[in-house]
Amino acid sequence: MRFCLGIAGSWILAAQCFAAALEDYPSRASSVVRADRRTGRLVRAVVVRPAQRRQAAAAASPIPEVVRKAAVQKGLDPLLVHSVIQAESNYNPFAVSPKGAQGLMQLMPATARRYGVTNGFSIAENVQAGVSYLRDLLDAFGDRDLALAAYNAGEAAVIRHGGIPPYDETRRYVRAVGSRYAGPGRRAPAVAPAELEGAAAQTPLFRPVEQYIDPQGNLHIFTTR
Repeated sequence: MRFCLGIAGSWILAAQCFAAALEDYPSRASSVVRADRRTGRLVRAVVVRPAQRRQAAAAASPIPEVVRKAAVQKGLDPLLVHSVIQAESNYNPFAVSPKGAQGLMQLMPATARRYGVTNGFSIAENVQAGVSYLRDLLDAFGDRDLALAAYNAGEAAVIRHGGIPPYDETRRYVRAVGSRYAGPGRRAPAVAPAELEGAAAQTPLFRPVEQYIDPQGNLHIFTTR
């Protein structure tokens, strides 16, 4: 009987937590999964409600100052950090890559945990962790291009290949960041709130019914929001 009461109590607690989550859901960004038309792979993205887009747009202006403080704290050139952000997310704090990287500096979940990030879409947390990670990579490899390659492909790939991995994406990434960093004028780009709002609004709130067949041959039909 005591065991049954324990189970019943657990279900009641779970139901209460679920109800609280539903009440708070409208104020949060939601994650959606869709099938990529070109590759057929499932891709996760973040849908941001209009109110949150306005909040993000209002918060866009402090990004240069957040970058400056984090870079100075870690002894990095803020322009290098801006070059990485531009290549990673183009200043969209709600960006999510097909592999699950999040936010301005596209932190993978494991990297975010390593640097104590609790909200990957927080501008301050994301930038602080991304700058700390970049600093550690520069210290570990002693070379900017190798550090950038590790930021894109992972430390293990750089170590395994003894240099920049022979991945087209990684080599393009290193060239792109290096070109932006050494570009004419060497000025940190201004972040326009209107552009940020537009970037966050690219994904529609509702998507049609989608389906896929898993390796066991089961058909999965679902809608995403």
